[in-house]
Amino acid sequence: MTDNNTSWEREVVTQLAESSLKEQRRSRRWGIFFKLLTFAYIGAAIFIFSSTEMSSVSSSEKHTALVDLNGVIADEEEASADSIVTALRNAFDDKNSVGVILRINSPGGSPVQSGYIYDEIRRLRKEHPDTPLYAVVTDICASGGYYIASAADKIYADKASIVGSIGVRMDNFGFVDAMKKLGVERRTLTAGENKALLDPFLPENEKTRAHMQNMLTEIHQQFINSVKQGRGDRLDTSVEGLFSGLIWTGESAVKIGLVDELASASYVAREVIGEETIVDYTLQEDILERFANQLGSTVAQVISTRLFSPTPR
Repeated sequence: MTDNNTSWEREVVTQLAESSLKEQRRSRRWGIFFKLLTFAYIGAAIFIFSSTEMSSVSSSEKHTALVDLNGVIADEEEASADSIVTALRNAFDDKNSVGVILRINSPGGSPVQSGYIYDEIRRLRKEHPDTPLYAVVTDICASGGYYIASAADKIYADKASIVGSIGVRMDNFGFVDAMKKLGVERRTLTAGENKALLDPFLPENEKTRAHMQNMLTEIHQQFINSVKQGRGDRLDTSVEGLFSGLIWTGESAVKIGLVDELASASYVAREVIGEETIVDYTLQEDILERFANQLGSTVAQVISTRLFSPTPR
């Protein structure tokens, strides 16, 4: 019995020792992880501080201000009115901005968001008459993108850029016949005879369709008036289809007055504005927030793996 007790005690002590060693190793790994995490935060803070410092140094001298308008123009998107207007105001308010370039690469978007930016450009130009604003088109400047560009003092593009699409659209579908074939019955309750207008599961209503077409025509005319106001006599209004939604290459757009000249942003800064040093005022996603989100996801994944993965025994 004594030998059995001794053997059992030795086994228990051995297991406790092994468990203690495993726990120490686990604690050491977590300690290393959190030390690395701390160093990462410090590195990120230094990077952000350095970036801020470099930006302030560069903008303390005479320069050309740059604002990028990329993608679909819509609320809460990269090219929202809030983002673009804020960036433009910052660019114009800097006393060292010799001129402003709005570099556009957009297929268009919301007429409301485009109108906000258009109006703000015209206001800023009146408030800062000695600071010109030039629109520079890269790949595409269509619809709402061109709406905005027409407010600039001049529009520049590449010979292969796509420009124009002065029109308004609204998309919808109709599934009435498909529902009949499938034997599906649509049941909709409304208070207001037009509350379910453009319902794709109901037959098209000519009265409603005419009303919506009038609305689109009204917005289209607002678009046309703004373009004419911005471009003035440079626009060849005799061109067939100019306001029909057609698009042109940058080279053809110059001939009909949609674009003034063919040039890049660097050329405009150097040769037109006369200051080749460019400072980017485009609003960027908060680097610290983005870093924290990515880091948080990594930490959560690591913790989840540690807590819920089976531990070998």
